[in-house]
Amino acid sequence: MAIRRYILATALAALVMPAGRMNAQKANEGYVASSDSVRLFYRAVGHGRDTIIAIHGGPGVDLESIYGDFTPLADKHVVIFYDQRGTGRSTLPRDTSVLTAAAQIADLDAVRRHFNVDRAILVAHSYGPLLAASYAIAHPEHVRAMVLFGPVPPYRADFWQRFGKTMRMRMDSTLSAKAADANRRLAAGNDIREACHDYWAAGLVPRVADPSSVSRIHSDLCASDPAGIRYGLRTTNGAVMASYGDWDLRPALKGLHAPTLVMHGEEDAIPMDMVAEWTTIPGSKLVRVPHAAHMLYAERPDFVWPEVMRFLDGLPR
Repeated sequence: MAIRRYILATALAALVMPAGRMNAQKANEGYVASSDSVRLFYRAVGHGRDTIIAIHGGPGVDLESIYGDFTPLADKHVVIFYDQRGTGRSTLPRDTSVLTAAAQIADLDAVRRHFNVDRAILVAHSYGPLLAASYAIAHPEHVRAMVLFGPVPPYRADFWQRFGKTMRMRMDSTLSAKAADANRRLAAGNDIREACHDYWAAGLVPRVADPSSVSRIHSDLCASDPAGIRYGLRTTNGAVMASYGDWDLRPALKGLHAPTLVMHGEEDAIPMDMVAEWTTIPGSKLVRVPHAAHMLYAERPDFVWPEVMRFLDGLPR
């Protein structure tokens, strides 16, 4: 089970340094204090009257995993990125009992309150939609809308078994050996950043529909604090997912009224039929993205971002 959870965390990887319009803008960085004194690193960028909170995946990766590729959002919106607890530049707690879904929901609310956002738009990737939806269930009055990219299913069932089987089929023995070697070096804590890049060099291949798409990805999972990289993958990932138990959000999703756009690559290892259950949210829309896998917004920006902008532009005021 820990291996399967680790595999999911890798799904947000990228191999090149961040680039694009986002990085040309002056970003505001700092820390938010959560309710239990955990410090959450944030980076805010962009301009506009609407505020988006961008939620990275994993659990256990950090904001750098999406920052370089979410550039279109900053053209018309304020976008707030943050490292979830136990990741990146945020607090790496000694007490792992505080690495829970409930704590992450409280952290997200702390970020929202810090920036005085009454009703936020949540844009989330991979594991991030599970957190976004859990937050919306707990605080529906503070969620204006959601965009869910490549989401894990809203229920567990046999997800790990199906996902793990597909990922194993997509990795040949050479890629698996390279990933395993890099993983051992991460565990040992030697040359973490180098080991991180080596891991993603192997691990990203089965997570895109076409290997040539790698050149389109501008986010870099290995750009954050090395200690946070190691802690997130080795500790936070398993602890947070374990706290969800045998999750099934579907009954609660029926009561949500936030407009929701779900976008999923047709070649993603996360099963489309399970992802379709996110449409339990009334009025939600599932868009299947052709010729794309887990990094759909980088693989098919021509398809994804116009769809997202139409959705955001059409939100009621």
